Amino acid sequence: MQTVTIRPTQNAAIIKFELSDFIAKNGNYEYKNIDETANSPMAKKLFFLPFVKTVYISGNFIAVEKYSIVEWEDVQDEVAEQIEAFVNSGGIIVDEPDAKKKLPVTIYVESTPNPAVMKFVSNKLITKTMAEFKNIDQTAPSPLARELFTFPFIKEVFMDENYISITKYAMAEWQEVAAEVREFIRKFIEEGNTVIDESLIEKLPQAEKQQETYFDNLDTTSQRIINILEEYVKPAVQGDGGNIAFESYDEADKRVKVILQGACSGCPSSTFTLKSGIENMLKDMLNDNDIKVEAINA
Repeated sequence: MQTVTIRPTQNAAIIKFELSDFIAKNGNYEYKNIDETANSPMAKKLFFLPFVKTVYISGNFIAVEKYSIVEWEDVQDEVAEQIEAFVNSGGIIVDEPDAKKKLPVTIYVESTPNPAVMKFVSNKLITKTMAEFKNIDQTAPSPLARELFTFPFIKEVFMDENYISITKYAMAEWQEVAAEVREFIRKFIEEGNTVIDESLIEKLPQAEKQQETYFDNLDTTSQRIINILEEYVKPAVQGDGGNIAFESYDEADKRVKVILQGACSGCPSSTFTLKSGIENMLKDMLNDNDIKVEAINA
């Protein structure tokens, strides 16, 4: 059985009705009128009293602010009795949302052709919008990326679909830190934290070239190049924890500029891949032997 104790406050208009057990475990609640009481039958009941102005519920107490039409000494005992009777008859004080439920997730680690980059793969989708973070100042859309940059050895973070590619500084070896990073990512996702806010990513300049409107405004050759990269090249580089993005095509110079991201950025084998693989593929499929491919950040 719950008992109610009346406690005055420094504000003469407000009285606290303390209960013997906690009634709100997950938050603090304030109701300024009956229309706001959808999750609190107790607050709704109190608003039927004509002198109730505001109801606060927190921890083990209900605080009520009154209008000046009555004095507390005339009505406080009646209010305390109503609260006690309501609670002890099984009435719901406040219908609180459940605390964050853990989301079972598996993270496994894959090496990449780039010795500085490790790929952390999730069994759940992380993002539909690719995102790259070169430093902590760019991480507003991704709480996870922001937290990862607190590791002193992490240099860059790249996210796409169900994996995170992380570039490290030379101060650490992956065999020494990969398990710690894997467990950090797993726990972060499992606890229901926000990995990435895609609505914020879509507002960044880096996301502009993923939009259909950008593609539609390009010349025909550029569109063909993008389609070739998407169909034949991107799946392979994604498998290695990276990404290739079209930057530009110069018709006069026959030069295709691409951006290498994730594990592909700075990879020792990227130059060879560009020249012997991607460049030759574009020459063949576009039937133009003058095509040149350049990575602007390799």
